[in-house]
Amino acid sequence: MDIMTTVGLLGGLAVIVAMVLMGGDLHMFISEHAMIIIFGGSAAATMIRFPLSVLMHGLPLGMKFAFTMSRLSAHDLVDELARIAEIARKQGPVGLEKVETDEPFLAKGIRYVADGYDLDFIRDNLERDRDNFLLHLNEGSKIYRAVGDCAPAFGMIGTLIGMVQMFSNMSDPSKLGPFMATALLATLYGALVANLICLPIADKLHGKLIDEETNRTLIIDGILMIRDSKSPTLVREMLLAYLPEKHRHAEGEPVPA
Repeated sequence: MDIMTTVGLLGGLAVIVAMVLMGGDLHMFISEHAMIIIFGGSAAATMIRFPLSVLMHGLPLGMKFAFTMSRLSAHDLVDELARIAEIARKQGPVGLEKVETDEPFLAKGIRYVADGYDLDFIRDNLERDRDNFLLHLNEGSKIYRAVGDCAPAFGMIGTLIGMVQMFSNMSDPSKLGPFMATALLATLYGALVANLICLPIADKLHGKLIDEETNRTLIIDGILMIRDSKSPTLVREMLLAYLPEKHRHAEGEPVPA
């Protein structure tokens, strides 16, 4: 689990609630009209921007990866693939049938090698799987960024609606307060939805997309070298190119025979 996403959201909400309670009560900051204009308007605008298939794939995948971490880092993958190459060298492809890993994409590649699939088939299938996954993750990032862009705009729309209602009822002072509160709360809700939830999640998904692209490409290259019967040392040295320079020497110890 990506604890920083949860901590950040809870911390941001805690700050907002604390500030609200220091100057009044929570009920003052609840407005059904403002919620309707923010959430309803943002949802409608997002549905106009994206087809249903993109929403169905992007939203759940984006939410899942905003709160989860990759099971193995690039450093771990280099070690794992070198270990698998050592097993393949000693026991052959049949020995890979008993290999277990926490990374599903890596497990898929190992299964292909163990079953004796052709090199081109393995490459094409894994690359297609990677590209489809990255496409859906990118769609999730775009959806959350779109909501983050819409929310402040609809907050301004809610503010304008509230001000029109307020000025239209100047003769009734009892209605001025509720209309002004609705106007201000719409702006507040829009800013919170955009800057505390949607835009940070969109940025996090973009960062994870880059990490996943690196990790899955690393896995593909490693699996293809294992299928091509490359030595564990060569596999490790070739895959070290995916790591930052400062980590390569620490990770570059040869695998014992």
